[in-house]
Amino acid sequence: MLKKAFSVDCLSDRQIFRWHKAFAEGREDVNDKNRAGRPSTSSSDDNVKRVRDLLNTDRRLSVRLISETLYITKTIVHEIVSESLGMRKVCAKLVTKLKHKKS
Repeated sequence: MLKKAFSVDCLSDRQIFRWHKAFAEGREDVNDKNRAGRPSTSSSDDNVKRVRDLLNTDRRLSVRLISETLYITKTIVHEIVSESLGMRKVCAKLVTKLKHKKS
């Protein structure tokens, strides 16, 4: 019934049963529990600023070199460069993305 109404935007049956069981056993909070492990530092303002400052000194830096210099993982650097800073690689130089007009 939920799948017909909400299509792909609804929880799976299994997840609904898990939530039902958790609340039936006394859970009262809908927020996720704390998890073990290292917290994500992906796009913190500090990291975005550090990457921006480094790229302003040399736009030819690779994601790998930025990663090694700032001690941030390559995937995080790529996310910051492409999404937060809106840049892409053109002929081995990172430049700001331009929006193209559609005819």
